[in-house]
Amino acid sequence: MILSIKRYINWLISIFKKEKEITIGFYGEPNVGKTSLANRISIDFTGEPVGSVSIIPHETRTVLKKEKVQININNFKLIMNLLDMPGMSVKVDYRDFLDYGMSYEQAQVRAKEATKGIIEAIKFLDKVDAALLVIDSTSDPYSQTNFILLGNIEARNIPVIIVANKIDREDSNSKRIKEIFADYPVVEISALTGENMELLYNAISRFSKRRK
Repeated sequence: MILSIKRYINWLISIFKKEKEITIGFYGEPNVGKTSLANRISIDFTGEPVGSVSIIPHETRTVLKKEKVQININNFKLIMNLLDMPGMSVKVDYRDFLDYGMSYEQAQVRAKEATKGIIEAIKFLDKVDAALLVIDSTSDPYSQTNFILLGNIEARNIPVIIVANKIDREDSNSKRIKEIFADYPVVEISALTGENMELLYNAISRFSKRRK
């Protein structure tokens, strides 16, 4: 993992110089808060959510899109197309859904749709300009899924930001995420409460001043 803050900075600078539209993919394991984060950004600037959230894994099973989200901060404008990806997993077991009261048939259908969504999300890596890898700061970030995702993202030379989500929770340990992914830019937020979201927006605003 040698691609880090330098690549991120260069990516941002290139965006500001070209003033182009960018497409951002939200990746991560199920229930880490990808849709909540996409909703937070979209609501902040458009007043509309991207998708629905649920405690049941793989609520998002197809790529959700929110296009033409324009950020306006300190006279800086950037148009983003948000792609909320299905939850990524190395294995989808229909039996996991039975614990949530689903019937055998419902669980089988959801598992099939979730697997299809994962394949779709990987294919969409060829269409994104940058990726946000969302990680639940209350869980162990050292997972096979996270490292497989990073491998796929790096193989395509896509700039990536690690988002340590759910810092509003008492059992949050975002420090662990920063230690494991020390070679990457890590932003600690709560998509649920909006805590620290301004850090991301202000960072973009500060970079925009380099154009002047």
